[in-house]
Amino acid sequence: MAFPRPRPARAELPRQRVQTLQCGQGAVRAARFNADGNYCLTCGSDKTLKLWNPHKGTALRTYQGHGYEVLDAAGSFDNSQICSGGADKAVALWDVSTGQVVRKYRGHAGKVNCVQFNGEATVIVSGSIDSTVRCWDCRSRRPDPIQVLDEAKDGISSLKLSAHEILTGSVDGRVRRYDLRTGQLFSDYIGSPITSVCFTKDGQCVLAASLDSTLRLLDKDTGELLGEYTGHRSTTYRLDCVLNEQDTHVGCASEDGHVYFWDLVEGSLALSLPVGQGVVQSLAFHPRLPCLLVATQGQVTLWREDGFQPEGDPG
Repeated sequence: MAFPRPRPARAELPRQRVQTLQCGQGAVRAARFNADGNYCLTCGSDKTLKLWNPHKGTALRTYQGHGYEVLDAAGSFDNSQICSGGADKAVALWDVSTGQVVRKYRGHAGKVNCVQFNGEATVIVSGSIDSTVRCWDCRSRRPDPIQVLDEAKDGISSLKLSAHEILTGSVDGRVRRYDLRTGQLFSDYIGSPITSVCFTKDGQCVLAASLDSTLRLLDKDTGELLGEYTGHRSTTYRLDCVLNEQDTHVGCASEDGHVYFWDLVEGSLALSLPVGQGVVQSLAFHPRLPCLLVATQGQVTLWREDGFQPEGDPG
């Protein structure tokens, strides 16, 4: 049974709202940190994608090119490119500095819920409501995907990549993990539609959120259920789950306007963060700091630990 590593010094959780971004994009469908956590992307129902410095509260650039609302986005490891997916069934590859669409990949038969780059940003992996995961080569001009994973029986709601794996969550209630080195597929049946999946930082476990208002921590290799976390409300919407930067706490968005965090090992509720009135649309946790992005309705808020002093404030 592989719980993540022993915990370091007591983890701080983000409890203090330090920035509010009025995005001006209609409803914000997703908020995502870039690879180093210095910038973030917001996906709007008004078909736009925006790049921000959320720590300073400044908008840097708007990207226009999708034909319908943008549902997910990700930055490349070197911050030079962005990939995005939308309800127009398209996957777009953007040049960050020029703001232009470099390539548009069409092949999905339904809206694209989730997109990720591989580590070298040579491949974009996209998951769609059409039940497929498609892999697109960023370097070639070929219009068709280099691989299609069509094992899911219902829409793909979430996907994550590690160095050699693709992790997917599907509305059919299964978490699937494709090992690209061995060509094997591992599948764990949760039973309720999956809304979000992620790896723990140490790569030993998988966290899955589902529409039965439960988060589950699974041992990646055995599929053993290591923990269940409840108290939030998730029955209708595609809500994100996250792990904090130290792997000590799991978090989830909720339909009651809160974000909930639980102690990973003990399973006890550690924090209920009142964010706003409506459904919490999206969550992203900073890769190295106790710092959280939360999207509700048309705005994104940035949260930090209690002792945090924003730059320029008297300490």
